Amino acid sequence: MILLIVLILFGAKKLPDLARGLGQSINEFRKAREDIDQELHEAGASPAFSNKSDSEVRNAPRSDS
Repeated sequence: MILLIVLILFGAKKLPDLARGLGQSINEFRKAREDIDQELHEAGASPAFSNKSDSEVRNAPRSDS
C-alpha cells in the first residue's frame, strides 16, 4: 500500500534514488547513534554503569526550571 503511494507520487524512475538515499540516511543515523553510545560509555555516563538504583532515580527531587 505505502509502496504504491510512493510509486504514484514519485514515479518508477526515482524509486531507486529514493531507496538509496533512505538507506544512506539510516546508516548515518545508526553510526551517529553508535558514536554517541561509545562516548557515553567511555565517559561513564551510560545508564548501565550508573551507581544509582532505578528507585533512587525515580524518587529524586525534580527541578521545575
